[in-house]
Amino acid sequence: MNTNKNSYTLIYAVVMVVVVALLLALVSSGLKEKQNENIALDKKKQILSSLRLDMSGQDPAALYDKYIVKELVLNSKGDVLSEKRGDAFAIDVIKQNAKPLEERQLPLYVAEVDGQTKYIISVRGAGLWGPIWGYIALDDDKDTVYGTYFSHESETPGLGAEIATRDFQNRFIGKHIMNAAKEFVSIAVMKAGKVDGTRDQIDAISGGTITSKGVQAMLEKSIGQYEVFLKQ
Repeated sequence: MNTNKNSYTLIYAVVMVVVVALLLALVSSGLKEKQNENIALDKKKQILSSLRLDMSGQDPAALYDKYIVKELVLNSKGDVLSEKRGDAFAIDVIKQNAKPLEERQLPLYVAEVDGQTKYIISVRGAGLWGPIWGYIALDDDKDTVYGTYFSHESETPGLGAEIATRDFQNRFIGKHIMNAAKEFVSIAVMKAGKVDGTRDQIDAISGGTITSKGVQAMLEKSIGQYEVFLKQ
């Protein structure tokens, strides 16, 4: 073949693209299992973080198996659809949120910490620039916040991104999601000096008002799905 022809250059380029694509596909396929393992491990770390556990130098997978004693799949009526280990963990919350409430499968994690039962709820919402998510752990009264974990995709460093800090997350500890009449009201996130008056509240992030309100809306909508179960 005449290597000076345009046809040769075109064929050569096509062959190289195909070879590189095949190599990338093989590498991706080979790493897929490891990638899935890392994703699952990170999710376990996030769930455990809501329990305020010190994971330094410890195996998160082993800690998860130690502290998470049950994984439940619920519906909005509070019925338990599954107690099989792994079913709740495998639920894609994003896909479930796209369904009507009555059709959703809701994951719930039950933990035992120092002999006390904790209920962990997955939460997801929207910040200023993108999605925010996390977990909130409740005491066995299904009302008092034991701990939280929040993260984000693209909030502003030093402002909205502060939701991922312990300083912000610890503000929720001891707050209640029910009012005196045992009605679900969630928790308000207010500017310093502002008072809601109808429910427990925490101070919002200075300069991160929209993200703070995103956290408030996230808790209202996400925890609200479990209202029937929490009142049982």
